[in-house]
Amino acid sequence: MAVGSRFSSGIFNAIFRRNAAFLTTVFVGAFAFEMAFDTTTDAIWNSLNKGRQWKDIKHRYMAAPEDDE
Repeated sequence: MAVGSRFSSGIFNAIFRRNAAFLTTVFVGAFAFEMAFDTTTDAIWNSLNKGRQWKDIKHRYMAAPEDDE
């Protein structure tokens, strides 16, 4: 049996043979992809808009609380 055939047979038996295992793999993969995609796009957005976001300019507009005592 060739290595490729053994590999594909192992993948089939581990993931695709049972519906519950296949669905679990799909949902876990989709969740992991969503987390990676969101993290990556947020990092790109923040680097392209550095200095223009509220978190970067908040200190200019927020006054320190004054004590009247």
